[in-house]
Amino acid sequence: MKFVNLGGGTMNIAGAVAFVTGTNRGIGAQLVKALQVRGAAKIYAASRRGATTEAGVIHVKLDITKPDEVTAAATMARDTTLLINNAGVNFNTPLLNPPTVDNARAEMAVNYFGTLAMCQAFAPILGTNGGGAIVNMLSILSRVNLPLMGSLCASKAAALSLTQGVRAQLAQQGTLVIAVMPGAVDTDMTKDFPPPKIPPLEVAKAVLDAIEAGMEEIYPGDMAQGIAQRLAADPKGVEKELARYLPG
Repeated sequence: MKFVNLGGGTMNIAGAVAFVTGTNRGIGAQLVKALQVRGAAKIYAASRRGATTEAGVIHVKLDITKPDEVTAAATMARDTTLLINNAGVNFNTPLLNPPTVDNARAEMAVNYFGTLAMCQAFAPILGTNGGGAIVNMLSILSRVNLPLMGSLCASKAAALSLTQGVRAQLAQQGTLVIAVMPGAVDTDMTKDFPPPKIPPLEVAKAVLDAIEAGMEEIYPGDMAQGIAQRLAADPKGVEKELARYLPG
């Protein structure tokens, strides 16, 4: 067993080569725009359908649950210095009904195993290129379960633990690993969720600020910040409060 100092780092967005998953819409699309504004040298914009190349952006067809596509993406994008794992799914279903594990399995396949596969594929690339950063897009529900979407919460909790483990393993090569845990974001995934919801562009800007500041965890939006503060003071109280939101 080897022990190392777990120190954080920072990196500049200007001049970075970013690989972003889940860029078809929502936060991912806004991340691409924000990276362009801040001067990223190149952006690999990955989604399951792909698209044509535009100036400064290379669109990549990628399903992060398919190992061959992950390997191909990493082989192509060997100049990456910033990996943003934004791809995710949410079926907005509780844990016990419907009485199958299909939705829960799909959420784990993307939100946990897909994110893990991307980290495994790109970690050595980042190390070769000076360390860089990995950003994992999670949720405040990584830290407490909302029964209305209980299986999503479980997958995001797994991804938070993954993020902590990857951070420890990559500290020695100087890779900054960030967990992003917003509250409800105004995207298609939360179209049936009541307001207030944070705009996707605001989350994207917060992500880039965190990279440049070397922050390991961020909670974009008033909802996420409020829940995080209350979890620090009374975690069981927050759990009991959210437990009232049961499927109808």
